[in-house]
Amino acid sequence: MAASDPSPLAGLLERLTLEQLDVDLLLGEPGPGSGRLFGGLVAAQSVVAAGRTVERGVLHSLHAYFLRPGRHDAPLRFLVHRIRDGRTFTTRRVVAHQGGEAIFNVSASFAVPEEGISHQDDPMPDAPPPDDLPDWEAERLRLMGKGLPPEPGPVEARVCDPDHPDGRPQPPRKRIWLRPRGPLPEDPLIHTAMLVYASDRALLSTAARPHGLPWGRRRGASLDHALWIHRPIRFDDWFLYAMESPVAHAARGLCLGAMYRRDGVRLASVAQEALIRVPRGG
Repeated sequence: MAASDPSPLAGLLERLTLEQLDVDLLLGEPGPGSGRLFGGLVAAQSVVAAGRTVERGVLHSLHAYFLRPGRHDAPLRFLVHRIRDGRTFTTRRVVAHQGGEAIFNVSASFAVPEEGISHQDDPMPDAPPPDDLPDWEAERLRLMGKGLPPEPGPVEARVCDPDHPDGRPQPPRKRIWLRPRGPLPEDPLIHTAMLVYASDRALLSTAARPHGLPWGRRRGASLDHALWIHRPIRFDDWFLYAMESPVAHAARGLCLGAMYRRDGVRLASVAQEALIRVPRGG
């Protein structure tokens, strides 16, 4: 990385700063890179686009479909549909377009916080502390047989359950610690968008584990994504992301996830179906 280049986190925050083209039309940049655009980025930008049109409330849920793979060579346009502005709940639909085609569609619901019932039945899973765990990017390079230093991403990830490099089948469960690689702005919408960005990590690989398909031995893509936020988000420390894949069939794996603060409080729940294929010839 050149000295003049922004840090990975600063680059992501730039991409989350959308340009207002019209009242409900915003422009975002995909940023540098090659290959398929990370779906979590498009989801996070869509959340920002929706949130900039909401006067009251914070994101509490989203339901999205990945329609086409995004690219790094063209800007994205986010068209916001104002479905409902209610006293407590506000609903927005956002369609992300690139090159004249829709690539992502999300319905997002925002709610005004209120007093009410509160419980958490499941404790946070036991997990080793993040400080001494391997870096996610280093693990990916190891599984691909590349002895290169890892390129840091905007969200640091530490792996509790690394994949076996020899493709040995493992239980369809995974735990990783996540945190931004630096401080975030005070804007609550950016903290929420960063959580959405991070929520697309490692789900697909969890569904691939029982089939002995580590990184580099499979092809896959996220098909849809749902997220529910249970408590206010301030993403300035490690979150534990615990994932499992209870079922897969016809090359599609269902993945479920839960995000916890260090003190064990559950912040969010995630569900995703992913397409996982074995390349021809094994």
